Amino acid sequence: MQQIHISNLKDYVGQEITLQGWLFNKRSSGKVRFVILRDGTGYLQCVFFKGNVSEEIFDSADKLGQESSIEITGKVKEEPRAIGGFELDSTDLKIIQASQEYPITPKDHGIEFLLDNRHLWLRSKKQVAIMQVRHRIIKAIRDYFDERDYTLMDPPILTPNAVEGTSTLFETPYFDLGTAYLTQSGQLYAEAGAMALGKVYTFGPTFRAEKSKTRRHLTEFWMVEPEVAFADLDDNMDIAEEFLEYIVQTVLEEKDEELKILERDTSMLQNVKRPMPRITYDEAVELLHKNGVEFEWGKDLGGTDETLVSNQFDKPVMVHRYPAEVKAFYMKRDPENNNLALALDVLAPEGYGEIIGGSQREDNLDELLDRIKEHNLPQDTFEWYLDLRRYGTVPHSGFGLGLERTVSWICGLDHLREAIPFPRMIYRNTP
Repeated sequence: MQQIHISNLKDYVGQEITLQGWLFNKRSSGKVRFVILRDGTGYLQCVFFKGNVSEEIFDSADKLGQESSIEITGKVKEEPRAIGGFELDSTDLKIIQASQEYPITPKDHGIEFLLDNRHLWLRSKKQVAIMQVRHRIIKAIRDYFDERDYTLMDPPILTPNAVEGTSTLFETPYFDLGTAYLTQSGQLYAEAGAMALGKVYTFGPTFRAEKSKTRRHLTEFWMVEPEVAFADLDDNMDIAEEFLEYIVQTVLEEKDEELKILERDTSMLQNVKRPMPRITYDEAVELLHKNGVEFEWGKDLGGTDETLVSNQFDKPVMVHRYPAEVKAFYMKRDPENNNLALALDVLAPEGYGEIIGGSQREDNLDELLDRIKEHNLPQDTFEWYLDLRRYGTVPHSGFGLGLERTVSWICGLDHLREAIPFPRMIYRNTP
């Protein structure tokens, strides 16, 4: 039997079809039973008229428990007043499994209860909408790079060394070779890929053992990281703003219904178009001072600092040329000021903070060796990385975009925990 989905009902108007799914909701009105069916692609009102179906089916439609799995047959009708714009004049109902006392009811539940039942919470209308937006963001990311001749590079998840700092590593024993670590980033391997293929991107899970409970942090998250040979910081910013525009405008165009379900005010998202404002770290500090924040030059921007700076703009703002002391060892120093790194952060508006972090990479072997020593990193584990500077080094740049932060921003979520199917936080690794 050909499986028909609710999302394709426009092709079946006037035809009798069979749909499979789950009971989302129901109500009765005299001699009529209304069953709202969901199948993962949409929602459909299925109408059972007394007399058009057997007494058994009519009674069953009233007694079904929430999330019962069912199969409904009927004729598709256009109905602008109904959810999704269609309705099913139902003639048959088959119960696959009768669900009783479904834990998540229409009443309000605490967040811990919902997270404990995340495997079921995912079925709710808003969570389904979030996952559909996430899926479209992922496709937009891949489409952007594929259309521009980037090559996907899959970096290892188990690595022999840190990328962003040894204090946030998850360790694991690795046979007779000592300790391995869950990757913090695919960037170093992307650099190797860029030297082979010119333009590459990595896309996969990354891990940070950061003991943070803020709404902007997860211990396991997904990150996409392009890396481009013969690209400087300005090129990097050009790519970042084009990339963000492509993602956001694609979602606005194709996931309008999901954003409505999420009650997302999209007015600010409509502004995510090139050009985007670019300010230096010095200018960001000046903005903070003008707004009464006693910020000390040389510190990294914190969450509240990012929010204040980004709130001065109606679209993402790029902050570049940070103090080198607060940035990673691989970032190239500004040739005009050795105290600054050619670093880039993109801050989303509406309080969502950093969604992109990147830089021009240090391509000089001697300079990179000095940085490794300054950061007290073991040179032997980076010898392969240093080889990239020994054999055909070139200027190159890249950045990382956090998928969950991007999903959270576009969907207008309060916390990253809803932007990933099964969130991992310092106090939760279940279900």
